[in-house]
Amino acid sequence: MSTTGPRGMGFSPDRPHAYDPLRYPELFDAVLARRMVAFVIDIVVISLPIMLGGFFFLFFSLITLGLGWFLFSWVLYPASLIWTLFYYGITLGGPHSATVGMRVMNLQMRTWYGGPSYFLYGVAHAILFWLSVSLLSPFVLLVGFFNDRRRLLHDMAIGAVIVNDPTGIAPAGEPPP
Repeated sequence: MSTTGPRGMGFSPDRPHAYDPLRYPELFDAVLARRMVAFVIDIVVISLPIMLGGFFFLFFSLITLGLGWFLFSWVLYPASLIWTLFYYGITLGGPHSATVGMRVMNLQMRTWYGGPSYFLYGVAHAILFWLSVSLLSPFVLLVGFFNDRRRLLHDMAIGAVIVNDPTGIAPAGEPPP
């Protein structure tokens, strides 16, 4: 068996799914609705520094009589893209495996076999999300209604599972999932 990625998180067909919706249905209760609220919170957190940067370039262009406005498109757009990917990578790859919005809504992103998320996994998840939403629009959300784990299209493509915080869910005598 080959292992790739941090901490031996490679693919193995012998490894079963860690989060069984029949055994632990409370892991998936209201996940889709809470994900949508978490997304709105994350958009606000991501947008605040970008808006501050836009105001900076506005004032800078006023001071330089419009010459600073050229920097707006050359600097702000790439910086906002880098900031967004960095935000998702750091938060999803952090110890909580959740963005700020997901932590507020008590959600976590895990690999399909239960491992924690890591930086590149979070970045890839964000890229796949934005690509799938821009190509398929709201249809990407409909996929979550037709599977037991409430996974969206980009979750399935990368092998991610969004669950409620699993601490305290397991019955007495069993280890938590």
